Amino acid sequence: MPPGPPSPDPLPPLRRLHPAARPPARAHVGELLSDLNLGAGAPSDRPYTIVNFVASADGHAAFQGRSRWLSDDADRELFHRLREHVDAVMAGTGTLRAERYGRMVRDPERRRRRAAAGLNPEPLAVVMSRSGDVPVDIPLFGDPGSRVAVFTPAPLDTSGLRAPVEVVRLDPGELTLTTMMRRLRSAFDVRSLLCEGGPTLFGALLQEDLVDELFLSLAPKLTGGGNAPAITSGPELAELRRLSLVWALELDDALYLRYAVRR
Repeated sequence: MPPGPPSPDPLPPLRRLHPAARPPARAHVGELLSDLNLGAGAPSDRPYTIVNFVASADGHAAFQGRSRWLSDDADRELFHRLREHVDAVMAGTGTLRAERYGRMVRDPERRRRRAAAGLNPEPLAVVMSRSGDVPVDIPLFGDPGSRVAVFTPAPLDTSGLRAPVEVVRLDPGELTLTTMMRRLRSAFDVRSLLCEGGPTLFGALLQEDLVDELFLSLAPKLTGGGNAPAITSGPELAELRRLSLVWALELDDALYLRYAVRR
């Protein structure tokens, strides 16, 4: 079903730097994403997968252990708007635990817009854990409005959880992101997937060539060092992965970039 008209955006419009326009065009986040139809680009065997991150100007994905200190109002609106356009949202267990994830779409108006676009009002929350160490104490698992799928080789006791949780048990040797993506497509009909990190999960997705787009908010802030990772971590790729710039936007010195992964 085609999306309806974008809803009013409380933020100032963002200045479009690319594609170039004279005079520079301005657009709200909702307008920019209003025609996003990610599921249409899904391969037959996996969801179309986008990744969303914020990073400091000196290349760190967190400050004092949290990404929220790098974020701003426009980045947060982009974060929530992207959730409106996908069938499922995935995050690593470390990110779930550090950010204390709750229900993916709590706002009734956002849920209404999802339903109007033909999506389930609540996106599926996707978790993969090879160790079985799933942070079931976070709000996500305590909210009956959540929808959760956990891929793991280990047993997971869901009896005390208020959220409906479907556990997909896979043999340790079979538990790869590629296998999980195939199961999401075939068993859950997930055509579009948003990955919100963390860096280890993003790096693993790149290793298995499962990323289609990257949304990157570049904060005009410096961490000055520290141990926070970049937006990817893990083994280096065998070859550099090239990106194509889809758009570049600016607001209050922050940059909002959208890249397509070249195939």
